[in-house]
Order: sequence, then structure tokens, then C-alpha cells
Amino acid sequence: MSDTSDLTCARCGTAFTPRPEMLAKYPGWRPKECPVCYRKARDEAGPPSKRGPRGKALRAGGSSRAAGGEEHLTRAQVLDRYHDGPDTGVFTDGSSIPNPGPGGWGAVYVQDGEVVGELHGHDPATTNNRMELRALQAALELVPEGTPARIHTDSNLAVRTITEWAAGWEKRGWARKTGPVENLDLVRPLYEAFRDRPELELVWIKAHAGNRWNEYADALATAWARDEL
Repeated sequence: MSDTSDLTCARCGTAFTPRPEMLAKYPGWRPKECPVCYRKARDEAGPPSKRGPRGKALRAGGSSRAAGGEEHLTRAQVLDRYHDGPDTGVFTDGSSIPNPGPGGWGAVYVQDGEVVGELHGHDPATTNNRMELRALQAALELVPEGTPARIHTDSNLAVRTITEWAAGWEKRGWARKTGPVENLDLVRPLYEAFRDRPELELVWIKAHAGNRWNEYADALATAWARDEL
């Protein structure tokens, strides 16, 4: 959507205009809720220490599952609860709470169900898309060059960006037909890295479908918002 003066709030249905400074800070971002509804949802969720991913309020016991399927689990809780899905490869995830806002990323490298290595980090001001891409950078760091591996991400946007669209943007001098490439500082080096490492395969995995290591990566990505990893 190129016209930001007539957005419609998904919660109350009113038209609103995002603040120009926020649009400038996060190119391509389009808020789904008006400021009034956003503040109301944030207040209902309580302080950050009582929220799970995406700012949802935590239930007693420290975990929550939002309408979109998000949970707020530690690594140990994930391993205890989930046992399905592929057990070899790299699994990545990223999120911000809210979006845009503070966020985190995580990546775990496993072989036959055993953790080979993992990385995670935090950014005080970011977006979901940036954290998903940052997690893919971590995946490249985890796999030694020349080692075949399948890298899983639950961001279909990230997969298509790297495997479909980036080649065309490169031919146009790293520009889109409709304007600048969003998150170019992350997209370009990722595209070039995957191009130069044909032993790596980037694939999409469904989020919150009971896949153990995808859930583990989510726990790493949200660790910054908890007291326990």
C-alpha cells in the first residue's frame, strides 16, 4: 500500500494516518491498528514482564498462546512439549514485540535431534522482518562452509526474498520497480551468501505446527523478554 493517509484499523474500523517519523524509521511498515486501539491492547496486556511474544498477556505458569499460535516457552519447556517435525538442519525465527518495537532472533543447528550449536540476540528497535533476516545470518554462521544443510524459516517472505526476488533486484542495481528494497543492509549480504554457498538450501516451515526445532528457535528469539532462556 503506497497511500498511508487512509489506512483502516483492523480492530475498530476507523481510518487513521500513521506518524511520518515512524514510517521513515521503518520503511514498508504499515500498522494494522490505529494508535488508540494499539495503546488499549498494550494496556490490557500489562507491563512487558507479564507479556509473551507480540505483547500478548501471559497466563499463569508463564506461557500464552495468542490467536496467531504464538507461545512464550523456555527451551526446556519446548523440548518437553514438542517431539515432531524434522530433526536435522538449522531452524530460525525472529520477532518484535510490538511490530515495530524491541525484538529478538534465534537459530539452532541440530543433527539427528542433537543440538550442534545455537545463537540468539536482541535489538531494542526493530521489526519482525528484520529479525527473521538476522536469524538467517546466524544460520550461516552456524554451518561450516562446505557442509550441506537445510535452513528452515517460518517466514515465507524471507524465503521468497532470497530465492526469488533478490536476483531481479540485483539486476536493477538493488532497486525494486516500485521503490527501494526494504532491509537492503540485510537482504543483499544474505542473497550473496546463499548464492555463494550452494550446499545450503533455504526452505519454509509452517510456524507453530508442533515442529520441535521451529518452536525451539522461537524460544531463542523471544528469550530477551524472559528471565529464563
